[in-house]
Parts: sequence; C-alpha cells; structure tokens
Amino acid sequence: MSIQKLRVLLVEDSASDAKLLLHELRLRIPSVEYKRVEDEVSMRAALRLETWDAVISDWSMPTFSGLAALAILVESAIDLPFIIVSGTIGEEVAVEAMHAGAHDYLIKGNLKRLLPALERETREAKVRAARRAAEAELLNASRRYRALFDHSPLPTWVCDPETGAIVAVNDAAVLHYGYDRQEFAALTLADLEAEEPPVASHSAAPVGLRKRHHVARHKRHDGRKIWVELTSHDLELEGRLMRLYVANDVTERLEAEAQLRKTEEQLRQAQKMEAIGSLAGGVAHDFNNLLSVILGYSGIVLSELKPGEPIRADIEEVQLAGQRAATLTRQLLAFSRKQILQLVVLDLNDVISNMERMFGRLIGEDVQVSIHTDRALGRIHADAGQVEQILMNLVVNSRDAMPQGGKLTIETANVELDAAYAAEHVGVKSGWYVMLAVTDTGSGMTSEVRSRIFEPFFTTKGKDRGTGLGLATVFGIVKQLGGHIWLYSEVEAGTTFKIYFPRNDDEREEQELSAGEPTVLTGTETLLLVEDEKQVRDLARTILRKAGYNVLDAQGGGDALLTCEQYRGRIHLLLTDVVMPRMSGKQLAERLSPLRPDMKVLYMSGYTDNSIVHHGILDSGIAFLEKPITPPLLLRKVREVLDAPRPSR
Repeated sequence: MSIQKLRVLLVEDSASDAKLLLHELRLRIPSVEYKRVEDEVSMRAALRLETWDAVISDWSMPTFSGLAALAILVESAIDLPFIIVSGTIGEEVAVEAMHAGAHDYLIKGNLKRLLPALERETREAKVRAARRAAEAELLNASRRYRALFDHSPLPTWVCDPETGAIVAVNDAAVLHYGYDRQEFAALTLADLEAEEPPVASHSAAPVGLRKRHHVARHKRHDGRKIWVELTSHDLELEGRLMRLYVANDVTERLEAEAQLRKTEEQLRQAQKMEAIGSLAGGVAHDFNNLLSVILGYSGIVLSELKPGEPIRADIEEVQLAGQRAATLTRQLLAFSRKQILQLVVLDLNDVISNMERMFGRLIGEDVQVSIHTDRALGRIHADAGQVEQILMNLVVNSRDAMPQGGKLTIETANVELDAAYAAEHVGVKSGWYVMLAVTDTGSGMTSEVRSRIFEPFFTTKGKDRGTGLGLATVFGIVKQLGGHIWLYSEVEAGTTFKIYFPRNDDEREEQELSAGEPTVLTGTETLLLVEDEKQVRDLARTILRKAGYNVLDAQGGGDALLTCEQYRGRIHLLLTDVVMPRMSGKQLAERLSPLRPDMKVLYMSGYTDNSIVHHGILDSGIAFLEKPITPPLLLRKVREVLDAPRPSR
C-alpha cells in the first residue's frame, strides 16, 4: 500500500527535528498535513478537534515525554499508529514502549524504515478498525449480520461451538484458504489447524460479549501453512448458539519478527567477537614488546656463553618459554585480525594435496580420512601458511572429537551465496566463494559450546590438552581474508565446519624469488632507531652496536626529526616502530624523506596499523620486521634491507 495523503500529529519539541521528519515524509508521500505539539494540553486538543492518520512522537522532551503522549492516545480510545522516532531511546526503553502500546520505534539518524512502518501500521490500523466495526455490528445488529459477514475483508466463518463444524464462510475465507463453500461445509475447525489447537475451550458459553483471542497455525487447501490471529465471539443465530471467527493472516509479520530476532542475535555475537578481538589484539601488541626484551636479552646472553656452562640450560629454557609465548601472541593477533598476511593466488586443492600425508600422521590409523575435491575449483587470494594453519587446526579439532576413531571428510566446492543467504548472515556479501568443508563423526557440541566455540581461550579439552586458541585463530584468519565460517554440530552426531573464501580467478601471481638470506650479519652503517618503548629501544641499540653499526636512537618522531637535522653524516637506514604516540612510523618516514632522500626505511611492530598495512596486507615496497624481535631476526632483516637495491622510481 502506497500512502498518497497523510495527516500526521508530531509530538516533538524540536522544530528542526520536526522539519527533518516532514522532509523525509514529503519525499515519498504527495500530500502531508501536520500539526506539531509539545505538551499535554495541545495534544489533547489536537486529538479532540481534528482527525489524524498517525502519531509520530519523540521519546524524551523537556516538559513532555513519548510515554505520556502514548498514555493520552490510549486514554482517548482513538486507534492510531503511534511511532517513536528518537535519538536517545535504548533497547530496554523501546521494549517498554512497545509493551505500553507503541507500534514501532526508529532512530532519528536512520529514517529509512519510517515510510514502510507508516504504511504497515496504517494498513493494520485500517484492518483493526474494520475488524472492530465488523464485530460491533455483528454483536449489536444481528439483522445486518449477513451483509457485514459477506463483505468483511478478513476471512470469517461461523461454526458450531460443540462440534466445531463450519456452517458458513465469507468470500474472503474462500479466497484466502482456497476451499470452496461445499468443501468448507465438510470441514471442522480442527481440520483447519496444522498443529495442536490452543488450550482455550470450544464448549458452549452464554451468549454475550465473551471474546477469545489467540494465534493459531492453519493449513490452506494447497497445503501451505499460515499463522492467523483468531478472534472469536459467541452469538445467537436463528435461535441457535454459534461461534463467529475472524482470521487475520499474520504469517508475514511473524516471519519478519523471527528473522529480525535471528539477525539481532547474529549481530550481538559479531559485536562480542569484535570486542574480544580488539582486547586480544591490544594485549598481543603490548606483550610482543615484553617478549622482544625477554627473547632479545636471553639471546645475547646465550651468544656469549660457551657450550657446557651450567647457566646455559637455564637461559635456553627462558628462550623456549619466550618462543611459546610468541606463538600464543601470534594466535591472538590472528584472532583479532591484526597479523601480517602475504597474499598470493592459491589453488585450495593443491594445499590439501600437499598436506594429505601430514593428515595421516596427525590423526592416527583409527580415523578414516576421505577427501573430495572439485576439479574445477576456483582460486582464492590468501596466505598459504595461514590456510595450512586453518586446515591443521580443524583436522586436530576433529581428531580430538573422535578418541575412539571415526571418519574425517574434507571437501572443496565452488559455491554461490545469494542475496537471501547474505541477508540472513551478518557480515556476509553475496557472490561466488570457494568452500572448504571439514566433517567428522565425533562427539559433537551442545548449543552452549557452539555459541562460544570461536572465543579465545575457550576449550572443552582437559588441562594441558589445548590453549583454546585453535578455532579462535581459524575464525580470525577467515574473517581477515574476507571469508565466512559456518558451523553445524549436534551432540553424538558429529560436526561440520564450512569455510567460504572469496573466489579469485585472476591468473596465478608469481612470487618474487628471494635473493637468499644474508650470510654476513654485521655492518658499519649509521642507523636511526626510533622506538617509544625504552626497553625495546635499549635492546635493539645493544644488538645493533654489538654488530658494528653506528646507532642514533630516539624515543619518538620529534626526537628523530631533531637528530636528523643535527647529524651531519649519512644515515643509511631508519629503523622505526609503526605505532607510536603523536607521530606514527609512516608519518615520520614521510617527514624525513625530503631531508634524507637516500635513507632506507625498515618498519617494526607487533600489531598491524592502517598506515602501512590494510586489512592485514602489507603495502607494496614496504620493509617490515614483525615483533617480538630477536638478535638473529633483527640483524638479518637490517642487513637484507641495507643490501637490497633501491626500487626504481
């Protein structure tokens, strides 16, 4: 239904907000008449003296409120759509307002739903008005029963309250349910019901205004099931006690409400995972700096100890613990989508084929492995190592779910996710994807476990059997690659993970051949080291000076600019952290470029930053060292950048 003319009562204290609402309405409705009120007296007068099609109300006003306006409308007994448009209303308040009788609520910053809401509610108001008129006429003027009964826009029938036999139906019932009148005459009310009827009694009752109202599931002649809102009254017809039923099809509304609840739950889950990811990424960033100090200084001590010295074994244990902690931080970064990816065009079938022998060693002989790949599989744009990690984590998860053995199935296929699928899954874009499915016949999961399975550190395994980061890592990698992960699992019925990678059918990208790792890790060049964390800066300076380099250090961008201006000699390399207060590493390099055009740049960080990394993908031509740093890694990367030819401009 398209509204051509609308008379609307605006309950709004802000003239500018009212103007915006009217502008939105007049964009789509040819004729809009309105009156703005902002207190009780003027609203009561407007309702008493004029007729309106709808009321649109702000929720919070200095001398009035949406709740008070709603109470006045309810008190007036005028059935008008009451729609709240507010910038301050919260979810709990909105629910309270709906319970109090409001028909819908919108946020002032997003008025796209305003016209559909008005069309729906004015239509339903007309339906309610028609139903009330029909009921009143039927109750108060039985002589006019037949005309009203036949012309009611809603399906209406009369049945025997004792047997449920249908004795009369109107044209709307014939049209909506698909039975002709002869077929209806052979039916009872129970024959229409697709499910068990509600508890409400169908026994005879005194004639009068006693009213029954409930929602039921009915089936039409074509077998389609619908939800109907049934209102019933007892009446006397030709000296016999009968029951009148009026049905309003609410299938579309209930399905829309169910879909809205599903979408809201997905959105809450996505927001929860995003919040956990931000926290995990921040922790990993700070932890990487601490690990740099631990691994760096322990590495220096090890390099100065001779084999066989008693303390050497202790330092090696410190190194081992630091490396394990570094692995955990990398998994946290993967979950939070803050890791650095090296993307190439991959054939997922090739990755699976290369790992097939490893699967056998991972899961043992009591698990049967079945692999089904699509020969015409499309390509994906991904980091090969990260895709291998996804497969490894899913296979290990399946193995642990089948301690007594079972079957593991790995499949690939080209899949199109249409707009309907995307609409039902928050964050999914429609289009072609490459699907990876991993299915096991293991113990499965409860709904509670499924709701938390991708959270970091959540695990159902026993102590010392897992960190709870495996599936969190899978989730983070998939999301960073722009993909989607879907899980189906039932207790004792196994589990299926389906991962959808965006399809990329560009020609295979050739990876540049590395010139090989530098064999000499020392040098005499001058380096400008910029790092805001003092311990990390001291460590890097110590490592580099021990290797023969002349190191100028600064704790931030301002100090680095001053050092460059004052130092008269050549500076061969800027080694800078990416994320620093006031001035990022990228901004510093851009400021120094005119002063030192021949100076090379090496960035280091334990956390992606949009200045040099976008969605985890390193900008081309950028030299990057991932924290935590260790003496060999730092010296090798510095030497590699210094020895590399400058890119042509």
